Amino acid sequence: MVEAQTWTTRRMSNPRLSDTNVDHQAMDIPATPPGDARNSSIGSYSFISPTLLTALIIGSWYLSNIGVLLLNKYLLSFYGFRYPIFLTMLHMLSCALYSYVSINFLELVPLQHILSRKQFLKIFALSAIFCFSVVCGNTSLRYLPVSFNQAIGATTPFFTAIFAFLITCKKESGEVYCALIPVVFGIVLASNSEPLFHLFGFLVCIGSTAGRALKSVVQAIILTSEAEKLHSMNLLLYMAPMAALILLPFTLYIEGNVASITFEKAKGDKFIVFLLIGNATVAYLVNLTNFLVTKHTSALTLQVLGNAKAAVAAVVSVLIFRNPVTVMGMTGFAVTIMGVVLYSEARKRSKR
Repeated sequence: MVEAQTWTTRRMSNPRLSDTNVDHQAMDIPATPPGDARNSSIGSYSFISPTLLTALIIGSWYLSNIGVLLLNKYLLSFYGFRYPIFLTMLHMLSCALYSYVSINFLELVPLQHILSRKQFLKIFALSAIFCFSVVCGNTSLRYLPVSFNQAIGATTPFFTAIFAFLITCKKESGEVYCALIPVVFGIVLASNSEPLFHLFGFLVCIGSTAGRALKSVVQAIILTSEAEKLHSMNLLLYMAPMAALILLPFTLYIEGNVASITFEKAKGDKFIVFLLIGNATVAYLVNLTNFLVTKHTSALTLQVLGNAKAAVAAVVSVLIFRNPVTVMGMTGFAVTIMGVVLYSEARKRSKR
């Protein structure tokens, strides 16, 4: 896409593979403006100090990330709404609607257009991979506690390194690969001692994590052309409705007449309407706050916060849902998080 040299194009002219452990229900929004752009945006909130504003944005990002996980778990596992594909489709429709409002009315970022069939097909391919990852992630929440789900999700760097090597022949240093050992070893420990371990839930969660890693690799490959570069919020604007269209036949075939079933449930229980609308809204807020955190801090800060978010989400889920945990399970989770931190540090040193 031909575009003036704004902060968006300058920042994203050299895409990198994403190592950030992000939520199953949200897309990566990695764009970071330079300092002058951040200062100008902060100036619009002159009645709030920059430090307080950044803290509020980070807090909102944590609440939305953890909130969508807990709401998905409650809906799919405790409330009895066992339609993960339909739920994911609602998330995509919500992201499409709110993205349109944010870009066209709130003007958070400039609107960009799809200019070629080739670019459209690339975005469609990303949408398909994204659908696979999110559906698997939502499905796993039916069978696994959030704490174990987050532990598995922390292994994203491991799968990213594998796909980067297989697809692009990109090799990392020996130090980087060694840092991945505790990432995998921690999950082995946690899996062997997980009281609520479910094989199918474990496999689909692994599929979700691998799908998220594959999406980051493919996104770095097929959206590298400067003429086709899209800001991440514009990318979400186009990917979300495509993903919803991809999911529609699957939810109708696998989950039956789910729209009619949901409508009948809503007649007898109005609370489900509030749950679904709130869940879909929070799913979009994950993306919006993800963008704002990166805009007001940096992509590196987002990565560090993402590592800590997995641990916070696990603790909160245990406190709310009271799922049993073991010392060995907590140890395994801690080893995995430590491995992710070591991996991030090793990659920074190798780039230098």
